[in-house]
Formats: sequence, structure tokens, C-alpha cells
Amino acid sequence: MITHIQGKLTEKNPTHVVIECNGVGYILNISLHTYSQIPDGEQLKLYTHLQVKEDSHTLYGFSSLAEREIFRLLISVSGIGSSIARTMLSSLTPKQVREGIAVGDVALIQSIKGIGAKTAQRVIIDLKDKILKIYDIDEVSVSKDNTNKDEALTALEVLGFTKKQAERVVDKIIMSQPDANVETIIKQALKNL
Repeated sequence: MITHIQGKLTEKNPTHVVIECNGVGYILNISLHTYSQIPDGEQLKLYTHLQVKEDSHTLYGFSSLAEREIFRLLISVSGIGSSIARTMLSSLTPKQVREGIAVGDVALIQSIKGIGAKTAQRVIIDLKDKILKIYDIDEVSVSKDNTNKDEALTALEVLGFTKKQAERVVDKIIMSQPDANVETIIKQALKNL
């Protein structure tokens, strides 16, 4: 099993990178999240997952061990292949995927292209206990954060902002100030919208 590849970055695209290691160029499929984490320098280390099929060997690259772990959990679910798992990690950050599953947020998982209601429910049913156990997440604290976020988003929508625009700003605020209450989130969002 190849656990990581470190070498010279020779090609960088939103869907894949090529890393040259001892004269051999390895192509690694990546998510948009990993793409955004890759620095412009020449040296690069990505954690990998090797998928062996009858007709191909495919390498997937990840900027962090946490993202690789979420990817592996996702592909363990029936009906979720590597391309859908990669799309999930391109649409949401690994933390958003993890927390969405932990609190059972079907709408969040279903908002990802290619995932219907049944698949979203299956992902949550199959992975919720594993994620709560692996990451030692307290369900109450995660749902409190989501409640503050939801209340802030609802208030901003009432004020006339689009949900997508407001959500982007609110997510940044919550990442920088995880303990912010609803009022603080709304005030900060109004400054940034």
C-alpha cells in the first residue's frame, strides 16, 4: 500500500496533480479541497489511497490524513464510489462532511451533486456511529453550532441575502469563531456581505 508520495510537483489541475518522485511521475486524483490546500512551491507531499480494480490502479491524493480517512469511510458505504466521494470532498470540507453525518443533516449531504435522498440517508446511517466514535464528537455540541448557523442564515435570508452568499460568509465566521452566538454571527455577516 502506498501511504504518501513526496516529490516535485510537475502538474497541477483542479482534478489531478502529477508528482515526480525519483524520475517517475505519479498522477493523483484530488478533490477541490486538496487543490485549494496545495502550495505553489515545487515540493509536495500528499497522503494517498490506492484503488485497485480489475482494469486499473488509481491513486487518490489528499492534503491531510483527516481528508483521506473521510474518503475511506465514504467509499465503504454501498452506492458511494470513489468519484462520488471525491465530489463530496470537492463540494464540502472534510469537517463539514464529518459534522453533517454526525448530526444527521440529510439536506446537507443531499445538496451534493449526484446524491439523492436515499443515498444521503444511507451515508448517515452507515457512518454516523463510526464518525462519532472515531472523532469523539459530542452530538450536542455539533448540533448547537448547527442551530446557531441555521438561525443566523434564516435571519440573513429574511434580510434579503441569498442563502448561498450568506452561507459562505457564515461558514467563515464559524470557522474563525467557533463559540460565536447567533447575534455575533449575524453582526459579523452583515459587515462582510
